[in-house]
Amino acid sequence: MTYAVRYYTKTGNTKRLAEAIAKELGVEALPISEPVSEAVDYLFLGNSYYAFSIDPEVKAFVASLDKNKVGKIVNFGSAAMLNSTYKKVKAVADKAGIAMDEKEFHCKGEFKGIHKGKPDADDLAAAAQFAKQYK
Repeated sequence: MTYAVRYYTKTGNTKRLAEAIAKELGVEALPISEPVSEAVDYLFLGNSYYAFSIDPEVKAFVASLDKNKVGKIVNFGSAAMLNSTYKKVKAVADKAGIAMDEKEFHCKGEFKGIHKGKPDADDLAAAAQFAKQYK
């Protein structure tokens, strides 16, 4: 299996999750500004809610993916209030012709003092454990 990990973050929370997942998979976690140039079986995509949706940069990144290079997108992220971004990412992925894995990882993230210290060490370990099932 081949993997890539890309993330979008404004607070650093999702980057920390991306790094834990990438370490488990033996790849580097990169921001979405870095294109996926190699063919991968799984693209782990980290994102969160910003103003009740995924960021326009995430939408543009997913829309720009080459469906011949990405087997499936595996969604992950953190958020202070809302949970899964799965449906929002899937809507863009469907338009791009890229499948979404049914499983995803999500945990609470700190934002303006809410959920202080999240994601914590336990969350990072859980993210790594989540990625391990794809090996």
